[in-house]
Amino acid sequence: MTDQSILDEIKTLKEQSFTTKRVVSPALEEILYDILPVLDHGFIRVIDYMGDDASVVQAARVSYGKGTKKISEDAGLINYLMRHRHTTPFEMCEIKFHIKLPIFIARQWIRHRTANVNEYSARYSILDKEFYIPTVENMAGQLSSNRQGRGDALPVEQAQELMRILREDSERVYAHYQASLNLNEQGEILDPEKSGLARELARMNLSLNYYTQWYWKIDLQNLMHFLSLRADSHAQYEIRSYAEIMLDILAKWLPLTHAAFMNYRIGGMSLSSKGVDIVKRLMKGEQVTQETSGLSAGEWREMMKNFM
Repeated sequence: MTDQSILDEIKTLKEQSFTTKRVVSPALEEILYDILPVLDHGFIRVIDYMGDDASVVQAARVSYGKGTKKISEDAGLINYLMRHRHTTPFEMCEIKFHIKLPIFIARQWIRHRTANVNEYSARYSILDKEFYIPTVENMAGQLSSNRQGRGDALPVEQAQELMRILREDSERVYAHYQASLNLNEQGEILDPEKSGLARELARMNLSLNYYTQWYWKIDLQNLMHFLSLRADSHAQYEIRSYAEIMLDILAKWLPLTHAAFMNYRIGGMSLSSKGVDIVKRLMKGEQVTQETSGLSAGEWREMMKNFM
């Protein structure tokens, strides 16, 4: 799906208007179908959704009737559900996104197996010449204390040289991709006498920084689990960029649930029984060190980082 076809689709969808008896979120309706840019060529679009904060409350109260309709009491109940991890009421809401993202982020993203996904197929269509190149400030070295994290940003000259290499490699593999399909740069047939390689084979050499697209539908509970991991400061920058926009979407869609989520999940922390014991000892004025805590050095660092 090209960007122009997406823009044409958005124009058509925005011109439509429906009356409904279903609950709607006015703030989310304002951005429905819109392109929300991410990274250099990526985006997120909200395509459809079901439910609102009241839907969560309704599901939680089903066992004892109608209940109340005061927003303050709804917020209190949602806070209780979030605090005590009563998850099923949150599963009653769903949302569907159209997402454009680099393939290497898609492969990381798909590890969250609790969604419904339908991805753009390079077996049937030709991928656009769009690839992701990090900015200078995001060209970082390997973190020495973590096998999967980034350390400090590389010196500017080194970063720019590596960016040049990444760009040249991406340009080269796309040129070879087109040639294997028997196409020129404009997508026209090079030699009518020759048959191009099958699309399902021609895609093999494309690098992981090329962009793909998919429709991704997920319920609210599993969306929050995704965001609790991918909007975390330790998450990879590129996937975190998508998660942060999705957090803003969550705030528009379900403001009470978003507030509870930010308070208890994103802004909160979970303690082990040993951790709870340490807090009790500290509250009594006892001096506690890593050696006397019963925690490993890594656990101690993580706990102190959250409290100091």
